[in-house]
This record gives sequence, C-alpha cells and structure tokens, in this order.
Amino acid sequence: MSPVTRRRLLWGILFISPWLIGFVAFTAYPVIASLYYSFTDFNIINRSPNLVGWSNYADLFQGREDSWKSMRVTFRYVAMLVGLATVFDVFIAMLLNMNVRGLSLYRTVFYLPVMVPVVAASLTWVWILNPSHGLVNGILARIGIDGPNWLASERTALFSLVIVSVWGSGRAVLIYLAGLKEIPQHLYEAASIDGANPWRKMWAITLPLLTPQMLFNVITMTIFSFQSIAAPEIMTGGGPNKSTLLFGYQLYRVAFERLKMGFASAMAWILFMVILVLTIFMFYGSRNFVHYDR
Repeated sequence: MSPVTRRRLLWGILFISPWLIGFVAFTAYPVIASLYYSFTDFNIINRSPNLVGWSNYADLFQGREDSWKSMRVTFRYVAMLVGLATVFDVFIAMLLNMNVRGLSLYRTVFYLPVMVPVVAASLTWVWILNPSHGLVNGILARIGIDGPNWLASERTALFSLVIVSVWGSGRAVLIYLAGLKEIPQHLYEAASIDGANPWRKMWAITLPLLTPQMLFNVITMTIFSFQSIAAPEIMTGGGPNKSTLLFGYQLYRVAFERLKMGFASAMAWILFMVILVLTIFMFYGSRNFVHYDR
C-alpha cells in the first residue's frame, strides 16, 4: 500500500470513526446485551443476572405479564390504524393534488401534526376527548348526541388511540402526494378518450400506481404502531380493563416499572420477530399487487 493510499485510508477511518463509535455504543452493544439479558433474570436492582435459559420465552408464551392479551390488543390496534390511515391519507392526498387556491397552506396544515411531539399531542387529545368539557362531545351535544366517555370505555378507548395516530400521519400524506405527482397525465387523457369516468380512473390508474407508496407507508406504520408507548401511557394508562394495553407499552412497564429487564428483553426480541415476519410477509405478498411500471 502506497503512502498516499495509506494516508487516505487513515483520514477515511478518522472521519467515520464518530459514527462507528456511536453505532457500537448505542446500537450494536444494546442489541447484543438485550439478547444476552433475555436469557437471564436480570433486573435493575439486582445487577448480577443469573442465566435462566429459555424460561423467559416460555413464560411469555404462557401469557405471563399479560403478553398474549397485549399482543392481541396490539394486532387490533395495528389493523385499525393501518386500514383507517391508508384510506384517510390517500383521500387527503387526492384532495391536495387538486389545483385550488391556497394549496400550499392546506398542505402545511395537514403536515403540522407531524411536528407536534407525541406527549404534547396526547395531552391535547385528552382534553379534546374529555367527556364533560371536551371539544368532540361539545360538538356532539350541539346536535343532540350524548357523547361517550371516549378514553374510559372499552368500546371507544382503543379507537381513540387510533384516531390520534391517524391525525399525526401527515408524513404519509406527503408521500402519497409525491406519488400522485409522478403518475403520467397521458394515462388519464387516454382513459378520458375511452370514456372512463373519474371513479373508474381512480380504481384503474391512481390506486394501482400508488401501491409502491402504500407498501412503504403500511410497513413503516406497522413498525411504529407495534412500538407505541407514549400515547397509551398518557391517554389511558393501558385501560380501561387493559383494552389499550399495547405490547410496546407493556414492555416499557415491565422494564421500567417492574424492573424486570431480563423478561422485558425477551419481550423485545419477540416483538422484533413479529415485526420481521410481518414485514417479510408484506414484501412477498406485495409482488401480487404492487405496480412499479408507469
């Protein structure tokens, strides 16, 4: 190796070393440590963990620490959120794709919730959904409808969390809007010549050519939904009657309230495997309906 090449290599290592150090310290080491701790009885108070083999995973599959309950609730939450958010976001993106006055303002308004911290947004929605003096029930009362106790009822609490998440999905709207801008206009012109109405154009052109963006948004939304902690903690505390006890939130409680880091590490790896399997399934399944040709 020539001196010039060696010098360039050293400078390259020097420039990437901050990232490498950060990656090892804050990503690689925690991942490896959590895998090890998942096979121990480690907790924060007792700093000398003992190996317990697969017992943490066995207890998980037996339903300890409400693992099955929280996983069922999480799957319901993810299914409702992904379905409702996809329909809502695509609809809003289509509206924002129209040539109307003040369009930049409307786009900004729909993206603003993304900039609001989850804690602040959750506290705001606690007030909006307040059964006595909240905005939603106030509007319902004006039209003669007795609004429910949104966050204290098993029938509406989980749906309320879904609404909050949909409200903050402005990033997905922009992705869909970018996808709409990429659709060639000559396809719509050809469809008009063939006599297609707007409804037919949407189903035959718009939605099929938006499927790459749909796949991306569905996968990212699924991943983030499984990791949701702040909203259920602030808005419902997992209640009522554990109807909003999401798996990610329960993992947080086991780790930082009950201090069972070993068991929480096992929960984290189960969560990782569930997300991995779902992601692989969505990627393979997408080959049948995602259209990349324009």
